[in-house]
Amino acid sequence: MSIVTEHLSKQFGSQKAVNDISFKVSKGEIVGFLGPNGAGKSTTMKMITGYLDYENGNVHVCGEKVNVDSIYTKSKIGYLPEQNPLYYDMFVREYLYFVAGVHQLKAAKDKVQQVIQQVGLTIEANKKIGQLSKGYKQRVGLAAAIIHDPEVLILDEPTTGLDPNQILEIRELIKTLGADKTVLFSSHILQEVEAICDRVVIINKGSIVADESLSVLKSFQLEKQQIRVEFKEDISEEMLCAQIQGGIKKISAGVFVIDTNQLESTKKAIMAFSLEKNINIISLQSDRKNSLEDIFKSLTGNN
Repeated sequence: MSIVTEHLSKQFGSQKAVNDISFKVSKGEIVGFLGPNGAGKSTTMKMITGYLDYENGNVHVCGEKVNVDSIYTKSKIGYLPEQNPLYYDMFVREYLYFVAGVHQLKAAKDKVQQVIQQVGLTIEANKKIGQLSKGYKQRVGLAAAIIHDPEVLILDEPTTGLDPNQILEIRELIKTLGADKTVLFSSHILQEVEAICDRVVIINKGSIVADESLSVLKSFQLEKQQIRVEFKEDISEEMLCAQIQGGIKKISAGVFVIDTNQLESTKKAIMAFSLEKNINIISLQSDRKNSLEDIFKSLTGNN
C-alpha cells in the first residue's frame, strides 16, 4: 500500500478536526477525498504529507512512517496544497529549476521542459508567476508537484481556478499519472470525481462516512427516493394521500411527486390505487441511479 492511515486524529483547541480515521490507497488507484468545508480533508492531507503533526494513530507512505522518516516520505510525495504557495517574482521556468534543485534532480533541464509540456505551460513558461492567471498559477503548482516523478500524488483542489477546457486537460493528466502512481485528490466538483475516480472516501465532521468504489456507492439505497406520476384525470392531493404513504406534492393537474423510502411498495400502491379508482396512469417514473451529489448530501447531512 502506498498510503496507509491508521486511527488518525488531530485536534485544534477544543475542536476535533480529524477523528480516528483509517483508510488505504494502493498504487494505481485514483481516490477522490470528499467532504463539506471544514470536514477535515485538508488537515488529513497535510498529515499524510508530513506538513502537519498528528496526535494519535499512524501514517505510512511507501512503507515508511511519516513521523519517523519524513525526508524519505516527502521525497516520495508530490503535493499540491489548497493554497498554492508560489514565488510571484520568479519566472515560471526559473521557479521549476529551483524546485528541481530542491529535489536534487539530475538532468533538471529535461525534467523542467517535460513538466512544462505536461501541464500546458509552454506559452507562459517565460513569464513571471505573478503575471499569470489563477488557472496558470495552478498549473505551475501542479508542475512543481510532479517534477520529481513521485510515487504518490496528494492534490487538494487541483482544478481550482481553471476554465472548462483546462479542467478537461488536467483531468486527463491526472488519469494518465494515476496509471502507475497513487493519487489522492479532493474536489468540490463531483462530476470531476465521477469522471476520474474508481473509489471515493467521504469525510464529515472529522470522521469517514463512506469508503467505497463508485459502483458500490451508487448502489446504496438512499433514505428517500422520488417518484413522479401523471394521471390522465385530475385528482386532489387529499385523495391520493388517503391511499399512498409518503410525502406527496401536486405539481400540476394530475401530476404528483412522491418522496418515499419504500420505492417498490409505493409504486405498487399507486398501481393499486389506479385500478381501484379506475384512474388512468399516463406515466410513472423513478430514478434508480443515485448521483454522487445525492449520496454526498445524504451522507454529510446537507439535505
